[in-house]
Amino acid sequence: MPERTTAVPGHSRIGAGARYSHADPSLARSLSRRHIQMLAIGGTIGTGLFMGAGKTISLAGPAVIFVYMLIGFMLFFVMRAMGEILLSNLDYKSFSDFAGDLLGPWASFFTGWSYWAFWVVTGVADIVAISGYVDVLAPGTPLWIPALLTPVVLILLNLPSVKAFGEAEFWFALIKVVAIVALIGTGLVMIITHFTSPSGAVAGFENIWNDGGMFPHGVAGFVLGFQIAIFAFAGIELVGTAAAETKDPEKNLPRAINTIPLRLLLFYVGALVIIMSVNPWRTIDQGSSPFIGMFALAGLGVAAIVVNLVVLTSAASSANSGIYSTSRMVYGLAQDGNAPKTFGTLSSRKVPRNALLFSCIFLLAGLVLLYTGDSFMGAFTLVTSVASVLTMFVWSIIMVSYLAFLRRRPHLHVASKYRMPGARFMPWVVLAFFAFMLWALGQADDTRLALVVAPVWFLALGAAWCVNRKAPLQQARIVEWKADVQAEKATLVRR
Repeated sequence: MPERTTAVPGHSRIGAGARYSHADPSLARSLSRRHIQMLAIGGTIGTGLFMGAGKTISLAGPAVIFVYMLIGFMLFFVMRAMGEILLSNLDYKSFSDFAGDLLGPWASFFTGWSYWAFWVVTGVADIVAISGYVDVLAPGTPLWIPALLTPVVLILLNLPSVKAFGEAEFWFALIKVVAIVALIGTGLVMIITHFTSPSGAVAGFENIWNDGGMFPHGVAGFVLGFQIAIFAFAGIELVGTAAAETKDPEKNLPRAINTIPLRLLLFYVGALVIIMSVNPWRTIDQGSSPFIGMFALAGLGVAAIVVNLVVLTSAASSANSGIYSTSRMVYGLAQDGNAPKTFGTLSSRKVPRNALLFSCIFLLAGLVLLYTGDSFMGAFTLVTSVASVLTMFVWSIIMVSYLAFLRRRPHLHVASKYRMPGARFMPWVVLAFFAFMLWALGQADDTRLALVVAPVWFLALGAAWCVNRKAPLQQARIVEWKADVQAEKATLVRR
């Protein structure tokens, strides 16, 4: 690849990821602070929360609160690790770039394509969810209409410019925030006024622990709760794929990442506490959204319809983010010789148009799944389980890359203004947690299939890499990477 013509302040070429820069024309830094903040919020509040919370509550009971808190705690360290590495070299375009730089060209290939596959599968899950919501709002609507219309709308939202995407996602995320705040406010009023449901249940915080305690299904139920809950966090790393298009990343990325704990407490824990206080957890329908159910229970029929529209918007938001992310990832892969060259070109508006259209085509799989599956929730559970395995692989690569970063470039870690807390031991804790998550997915029939499908994907990816690595460009990159590793080792010895 051609050498970089610009220098990174404070970094030498060795170990600075120079070979992973992308050729001009480059992506535009058009995402402002408000865009990146709402992109982070939108990534945190996914379809898995709105649609999957009911099933998670039925599996774990009130312990679902601890499930979401524990997952959120672990992923905060993934985000901090990602933020530290990205800010150590602003020439990195995404975590796929730094994975290839720190672990080797193979890591860029596996991470980029796995992340692409994750968002395609997630997009299919979102289309399943959208079709389910449309069926509730307009019963009898043919399933092919929302399944076909959604990819078209996503193309129209993403083609104009990255700023247009940022604006669309800003309003999508804002709608989700308003909906959850409205739910919490409505629920608090129902609790304060001791609202009584048709079944005779009185709203109150004691509903959380009065029926079997916090762990009514024991440890087994607590473990099963992780299966669906993990997907609710898919997309939290989205700010990492937007790094190349973020204005003033040194300020905006840390701000977006640092607010994650507060967002999790409000949007996940706060919302679930309110839902289970108003509606005793055993009465929550696992096949529908508990957010819609609570407004309907309050007698706010119009509000319930509005919330149906909101959760539909949430699914569209997730799919929108996914198409944005996959198009940028495929664009980066093409720039590095890991995808066809045609995907490495930009439109006049600096949008990877070919990569965008390529990703949208695969969303049509949602149409097939809708007509072959037994139910919306069954189809949703299947695809989200596969997506969970893929996203955990990407999160694991980020943590392994961070361990390599600490080993190969300790001086950058020391000099960093955004060091990850517990840098020496938390990566290992997080990786152990992901191993536990894989075990948890294998404990139920409807999620176990993901552990069969995922290895097939990685075997196919491994075969593709064996072919691709023989190309002259990849051989040159591998040789250069090995030379850089040796040079860094020699530099560390001299220090």
